[in-house]
Amino acid sequence: MVEGSSTTVMSGGRKPRSVANPLESAITTPSERILRECHNLYIDSENGLVKIASRLGLRLLPPRKKIIVMIMGNHSAGKSSFINWYVEEHIQKTGVAIETQGFTFITSGRKRESLTGNATLHLYPHFRPLLEFKGVTDYLSAEISTSKQKKFSLVTFVDTPGLVDGDMVYPFDVNRAITSFGEQADLVFVFFDPMGQALCKRTLNIVEKLSDKVADKLRFYLSKADEAGRETDRQRVMMQIVQELCRRPGLNKCGFEMPTIYIPNPQKPSRCVNQIDGVCQTIEKTINQAVQKTLDQLEKDCDLISSTIDSKLSQDRADVSFNSSVRLHSFLCGALGILLPCLFILSFVVNTLTPEELQELLGDGLAKALGLSMGVVVFLWTWIPEDFQILFVIIFGVLCYFFFCLAKYFARQGNRTLTKKEKRSLTEYSDYVQDVVKAKKGKLYEEYLAQCAAEYDF
Repeated sequence: MVEGSSTTVMSGGRKPRSVANPLESAITTPSERILRECHNLYIDSENGLVKIASRLGLRLLPPRKKIIVMIMGNHSAGKSSFINWYVEEHIQKTGVAIETQGFTFITSGRKRESLTGNATLHLYPHFRPLLEFKGVTDYLSAEISTSKQKKFSLVTFVDTPGLVDGDMVYPFDVNRAITSFGEQADLVFVFFDPMGQALCKRTLNIVEKLSDKVADKLRFYLSKADEAGRETDRQRVMMQIVQELCRRPGLNKCGFEMPTIYIPNPQKPSRCVNQIDGVCQTIEKTINQAVQKTLDQLEKDCDLISSTIDSKLSQDRADVSFNSSVRLHSFLCGALGILLPCLFILSFVVNTLTPEELQELLGDGLAKALGLSMGVVVFLWTWIPEDFQILFVIIFGVLCYFFFCLAKYFARQGNRTLTKKEKRSLTEYSDYVQDVVKAKKGKLYEEYLAQCAAEYDF
């Protein structure tokens, strides 16, 4: 029994589950740390990119801290056995019966725990679209292990229901549900076992649908290859599977490989070639790609935020200029709407006063200027025939009212501009993204490349 698990079983009690690796000895890998730190840059409560983006009217999704590997195939194809082997802990039940009737997430965590459907969806919110499939939640669960074997700390496996043909009734639309899971996953492993169910039509139908949408994620394996008998028997089974796959219009577009894999058992040595290590290499390669994609996406999101802020500040400057223009137009129209009737009335008032009274009230210079200008208005008024003077007053009043309406129209055309506090906040966001987040991204990329160079001796 591994260290950290109980070595005794109480009489009549239940034997506690052993764990492959205690939490105290867990070692964080560079890739795991990079993905976690990138994730934290998005979800930080104060300066997270998700929060900044939402204030800018953008919607960003934080990157996953682990890749999702979905394993599908007919029942008894060895899906659960492979997961147990990879994790090096007996998590999933195995056997010839249909042990897995629902979807089970297997992931690493702080302690050994089992979660039900609702808790699982809280842990993996990006799978919430599965709620549209009636009944799936009742057959959804998660198993959390403390194992750190292989690359398990960076992987979440999804064990799918065993698929069979015939009258088997599933409590939900299993075909659509598995297809939906596959679209969300980073890798989809399809296990074909050589023991009579390799050509399960339900499996092939789902694989064909997935191939139309996520062909680059699909990987085919002949599982339990050591149970296929002699080499000629294995080749015959593989030929049957390949022929059936090639008959499908959606699967014969390009060539594909089908490595033979089985769970190594020192007690039962086999001469069959075992390529199960290649599965681990595929997972590791996908993890490395996920790290690179996450860092690249981080830079793209930073550029998106910065460009959005620059656009908002530039638009604000344009709005300020536009508001100044419409305010000027509003002022001029309002001034005309007020001054014209005032001048018209004032001209008749001035005309009722004698020049001596104007000089006494306003002084000699101002009285002459006012008398001259108002005299022009009175002179023009006398040119209007008496029969049209009332009509002129009406038209003149409508014109003044039109100027008032124009003034109100221009006043309403002004755009909302940013306050000093808002502009200061946008500038601070831009500086934070450029000086802190991008700098952090650069260091993380250097750290990732350094560990790659050290590992592969570039």
